[in-house]
Amino acid sequence: MNKKSILITGVAGLIGSKFADWILENTNHKVVGIDDLSGGYISNIHKDVDFYKFDLVEGDQLNHVFRKESPDIVYHMAAYAAEGLSPFMRTFNYKNNLISTAKIVNCCINYNVKRLVFTSTMAVYGEGKPPFNEKDQPSPLDPYGVAKYACEMDIKIAGLQHGLDWCIVRPHNVYGPNQNIWDKYRNVLGIWMCQHMNDESMTIFGDGEQTRAFSYIDDCLEPLYKAGVQSNCSREIINLGGTKFYTIDEANKILREVIGGGEKIYKEGRHEAKYAHSTWDKSVFFLGYKNETSLYDGLKQMWEWAQEQPNNQRKFWESYEVEKGIYEYWK
Repeated sequence: MNKKSILITGVAGLIGSKFADWILENTNHKVVGIDDLSGGYISNIHKDVDFYKFDLVEGDQLNHVFRKESPDIVYHMAAYAAEGLSPFMRTFNYKNNLISTAKIVNCCINYNVKRLVFTSTMAVYGEGKPPFNEKDQPSPLDPYGVAKYACEMDIKIAGLQHGLDWCIVRPHNVYGPNQNIWDKYRNVLGIWMCQHMNDESMTIFGDGEQTRAFSYIDDCLEPLYKAGVQSNCSREIINLGGTKFYTIDEANKILREVIGGGEKIYKEGRHEAKYAHSTWDKSVFFLGYKNETSLYDGLKQMWEWAQEQPNNQRKFWESYEVEKGIYEYWK
């Protein structure tokens, strides 16, 4: 009997790599992974993943993988999730988020994939009134949120016109081991860890009163799997994330307690939602989500992992598509 094949894009990133590990350790499915290694690391990828290295946007390799591997379920997790950077890198943002998703959708239709699970983002809600509910009308504030919302709409159209089955999951600030802590434009908890390990102050943009929820990776893995295999998740949009929100100042204080020190410094504010956290009832009902890991315990595990990592090169953009209005700390 042939194993069911699950395809994961972005398999070298935090969510993709940990999700591949979970599938291989808890199910009998075969895992096929795609990543261009621009934001993830080969060391994150489980040895039993059938791995393909290429950029989703370029060439015809994606069709080749679908023809050869015939995936039953596709988890599309590849993205460049630098929300604050996206207004200064619009074409890069749309290419890597919207165009890549369009190619995935085409292949899912053409090769009769049973379900596409798309990891979207809380950024689609924008400056709404939290807690954000799946029934709220999205109103993104930045090109990253726009791209993700456009992907959601395109997937829905593919469902209506071509019969593609889908589930859209909106994760909320997922963190943990395997995160790219060397990218200065995304993943605030990882940015702080990297800054501290390089004897720098931890940067807080604005007054630090912004609210966010954080989700430890291990709490999200089984719920993500259920999104792809349970019949009740068909054509559902589901928030997935922490059940408790913190101010950025509070989150930074907890991290400094974990590492036993560190300094913080305030920088100019960014164009971003001030208050952003979501409802979580639907993820409990549909996916069995449990927020079992406190922010302190999750950061402790991530910090222990971070200290064992090599001193990887930190990611800096040498130039931006739009220089006007760029923040001083990114110049």
